[in-house]
Amino acid sequence: MLEAKNLHKIYNHGKKEVAVLKGIDLNIEPGKFAVIVGPSGAGKSTLLNILGGIDSPSKGRVTFLGDDLYALGDFALSRIRNEKIGFVFQFYHLLAEFNVLENVMMPALINLKYKSAMLEEGTGDVQLEHRARELLDKVGLKPRMGYFPAQLSGGEQQRVAIARALMNKPRMLLCDEPTGNLDSQNGENIISLIQKINSDERMAVVMVTHNPELARIAGSVYYLKDGLLKSN
Repeated sequence: MLEAKNLHKIYNHGKKEVAVLKGIDLNIEPGKFAVIVGPSGAGKSTLLNILGGIDSPSKGRVTFLGDDLYALGDFALSRIRNEKIGFVFQFYHLLAEFNVLENVMMPALINLKYKSAMLEEGTGDVQLEHRARELLDKVGLKPRMGYFPAQLSGGEQQRVAIARALMNKPRMLLCDEPTGNLDSQNGENIISLIQKINSDERMAVVMVTHNPELARIAGSVYYLKDGLLKSN
């Protein structure tokens, strides 16, 4: 599904070059659950952003579902991010002026605008709302669909973010420290939810975390240190 070859990322600070990634290779198969563990500042978020088409590598290649991501134009790459890859971040990035249901629907509404037509199940906003309601039920938040983000706890906001990430039925879910802003109980709930999504839908999941305890949940564990990625 996804193949990263010889990824490098170099940042320029004045006249100084800082190499964050130094030749990363990674393969993610359909249905795989991979956890990438590393200390803060190791480059985990940088790597995840490159895998998801958000940030480009200084060198190397990422192939996703047969497409070389960084050989694509901006529009084609945006479409892949919208339709094929779901993102869950440490900070929930919910839109404060929209309610829970509207936040979950947002990726599909953007997709609808891209296509100027209906989704494959076709009939527009009615189907989008039905899908969003189903997802909110899946994450246990259907009674909160009319609430606004400020009215929710951190754990509830992250569950909304997960439902939003699933709205367009992506092939892969990328999770960047998804429990980083949560207490231990809410963190466990979110991890259980992501595991269930991976198991029930056979959706590939790549999660980065600084917490080595989360390695226990993965089918594959990688360690990122000094710009290099090693498997267990």
